[in-house]
Amino acid sequence: QVQLVESGGGSVQAGGSLRLSCAASGYTYSSYCMGWFRQAPGKEREEVATIDSDGSSSYADSVKGRFTISQDNTQNTLYLQMNSLKAEDTAMYYCAAAGFAFEYGGVRYAYPCSSHDFGYWGQGTQVTVSS
Repeated sequence: QVQLVESGGGSVQAGGSLRLSCAASGYTYSSYCMGWFRQAPGKEREEVATIDSDGSSSYADSVKGRFTISQDNTQNTLYLQMNSLKAEDTAMYYCAAAGFAFEYGGVRYAYPCSSHDFGYWGQGTQVTVSS
């Protein structure tokens, strides 16, 4: 069973920094995609950043140059370093992982980031930025 548990959210003033963590368990794929999403009240969920198992990353235009996604495979942990935070970054942040795509030769493969097919989600961690 896949579990994603986020931590690191909180309240910070504009211009400050936070680092979100996502501890993953049970997510065992030879290739995969993981990412961070956010949803502010009254707004649609937004894809913030994603990273493939080969380390390729992608960012929303609104966070490019300010946020950095990374992963520690030895610790099964995904991170989102958020710098130069703005009031508009206030949202619930969710960790997500791509779902099962196929199995070949006994090896499981998840969807790549380009498919935007995320089958596993964490409970979220709140980030509040005050101006």
